[in-house]
Amino acid sequence: MKVAIMQPYLLPYIGYFQLIAAVDQFVVYDTVKYTKKGWINRNRLLRDGDVFVFTLPIEKDSDSLDIRERRVAASFAPDQLCRQIAQAYRRAPHFVETMPLVEATLKYEAHTLFDHLRHALVRTCAHLQIDTPIRIASEVEGETVLRRQDRVLDICQRLGASTYINPIGGTALYEPAAFAQHGIALRFLRARPFAYAQFGHPFVPWLSIVDVMMFNPRSTLLTMLQDGYDLIEGEEDPCPVGASLDASSIPERFATAPG
Repeated sequence: MKVAIMQPYLLPYIGYFQLIAAVDQFVVYDTVKYTKKGWINRNRLLRDGDVFVFTLPIEKDSDSLDIRERRVAASFAPDQLCRQIAQAYRRAPHFVETMPLVEATLKYEAHTLFDHLRHALVRTCAHLQIDTPIRIASEVEGETVLRRQDRVLDICQRLGASTYINPIGGTALYEPAAFAQHGIALRFLRARPFAYAQFGHPFVPWLSIVDVMMFNPRSTLLTMLQDGYDLIEGEEDPCPVGASLDASSIPERFATAPG
C-alpha cells in the first residue's frame, strides 16, 4: 500500500493533488505548529498577469498551538475574497465550473484553521475525481512525541504501508535505509513541467490549483493527475526529455518535514 503524509495547505498547487492521487492512503497533519512565514493558510493566483497572494486569516494566538487549535479570524470576509478571485478569472475558459468550488471552500463555516483546510482538500479532490481516502494524523497515531522521519515511519507502520511517497523537495529529509529497515520503499514524486495559456501573459508555474482549474478542461486535469509526474528514488534520477530538476521540483514551501 502506498502512503503519503503532508501538512495541509490552502488550495495548493497541482503537485499536491498528484501526490494524493498517487497513493492509497493520504494522511494530513493536524498536530503541527502554524508557521507565520509559511504557506499553510495562503497561496498565489494571477490578476492581470501579476501574481497576488490570497490568505485565510487566523486569530492572533500562542505560537505553541497546533493548527487544529488555531481559529479562523472573525474578520475574514469570504465574500470579498471570492469577488476578487471572480474578477481576476471571470474571462477564464473554465470559470463557470470552477468558481462554485472556490466559493464552497472559502465560504465554509469552520472555526479552526485545520477544519477549513481539510474541507477545502476534500471538496477539491471530489471535484478532481480523486477518491483517495484523506486521513487525519491524530486519528491514526494518537498522542505522539515522535518527530520528523520517526513520526512518518510510525504512521506508515500503523497503516501497513509498503511504499512511502514524498514530494521531490523533501529528498534531503529522509533516509532510504531507515525506511528499508522497516520494509518500506521510499519514493519521491517529481511533477513534470506543465504550461498552459494564462490570458496571453507569460506563464507563471506552480500557482494554486484554482489557476490550473480555471484554464484547463477536466480531461487535461485528469491526465495531469494520473500521468503528469514521475516516481523516483532521488533527485539524481534522470529527468524526462525536456524537463529539468528546477522546473519539475516541488515548491520549497511544500518540502518541510513535520515537527
